[in-house]
Amino acid sequence: MARKDEPDGRLADGARVFVPVLGPAGGCGRSVVAGLLGAGLASYGSAVVLDTGLRWSSPWPNWAAAPGGGLVAIPPQRAASGAQVVAASSRCTGLDGADFAVLTDHQAWGSAPLSLPEDPWAWYQLAAAGGWQVAVADTSYAVADEVVFARSTRTAGVTSRWCGLPCALPVLCMPATTDGAQLVQGALMAASAEGLPVARMTVAVVSAAPGAAPAPVKAAVTMLEPRVAAVVEVPFDPHVRAYGLREMERLKARTRRAAAALAGAVMGAARESFGDPLPAAPRPAPMAGVPAVEEEVSV
Repeated sequence: MARKDEPDGRLADGARVFVPVLGPAGGCGRSVVAGLLGAGLASYGSAVVLDTGLRWSSPWPNWAAAPGGGLVAIPPQRAASGAQVVAASSRCTGLDGADFAVLTDHQAWGSAPLSLPEDPWAWYQLAAAGGWQVAVADTSYAVADEVVFARSTRTAGVTSRWCGLPCALPVLCMPATTDGAQLVQGALMAASAEGLPVARMTVAVVSAAPGAAPAPVKAAVTMLEPRVAAVVEVPFDPHVRAYGLREMERLKARTRRAAAALAGAVMGAARESFGDPLPAAPRPAPMAGVPAVEEEVSV
């Protein structure tokens, strides 16, 4: 049902959701899930994907339809204006005419790697500076290892900080394999032990090959469904395997439905967890030594 302050289902002015996309290991489909979320959530508000990976481990520079200045164009040691952040972003082709932005590194192969911020708040600030209402963070580390390490050393881990951002809705990727199911179950056990918000997490079950999922994956889904906000299947798509997300208009219909389902699950978890309508987003204070907010662009 449409809401008075959101006549077409879009986010109300001033609201912002933050979606960290997590994975138990490399090769779990994080970037594809982040891209599908960016495309699906663009129908709710202006959206950006934050590419936290280094240049040569990331597919995003190749997926952008219209490259911008890239992360290198954002001043690292002083406040970045909204105009600077928007100019640094690239445009990605979305679904049904709703494109989204990505902040990634477009430097040439011989350039030195950027020193990207590790603090999730720095990435939140970039999204706030650019005025985007939806920010999807494509993370690049093994979540279970990080959570267990933080727990054993009694430190505030990066996963805890991602999940602690305002209106954060984590998405955990699960490869549709026996090993993938075991890894994700272990990751959720670690997250629960650490007090992370498992109940507002969405699990994306990512198929990398055609055919039905093995029995252990189906059993894991049955076990996970009561514990998390939603479980969404991301089916195998030969176009994604061959070309990634460069031409989303060529995705299979079932993949497009998965993008909509992921976005719907995240927005449902947001309203269930934080209220309906969502509260206005805070403006974080500038932080020393990282890109920071100087002004926020209205959308």
